[in-house]
Amino acid sequence: MHSLVNISEGTSLAIHGLGLMAERAPERLNVRQAAAELEASEAHLAKVFGKLQKSGLVESVRGPAGGFTLARKAEDISFFEVYEIFEAPTNPEECPMGRRHCPFGSCFLGGRLHKVVRGLLDVMTSTSIADLGNSITRPNPSHSQ
Repeated sequence: MHSLVNISEGTSLAIHGLGLMAERAPERLNVRQAAAELEASEAHLAKVFGKLQKSGLVESVRGPAGGFTLARKAEDISFFEVYEIFEAPTNPEECPMGRRHCPFGSCFLGGRLHKVVRGLLDVMTSTSIADLGNSITRPNPSHSQ
């Protein structure tokens, strides 16, 4: 089944990887640990983390005790900022249907999709990595049977 909102695997790995870094801060997170937890390819995740480092969102230390940490507070990294790094710069005023010219003179859909896009943009820009982390609940291994 296809999702209404599609986010690439790279963006998903970036968001989840940043969440893991925020959760473990100030400890470093290495690619092997993150790949195991996210059930992802180490090679793909290394590329994603490299792109996050190049963009200034994470810092890395090489070596056996190395790994990645957030370069800024999780509260200061928005979902939208990460999205634009991996997807593409976004203009919410452009036609959501990808049309350069509307043959009807004004939006055939009455601007309905523009409202959805603006709403999604508001959520993505106002949601930080810290907000995402605060909404998760992890199973408590001490309560296993």
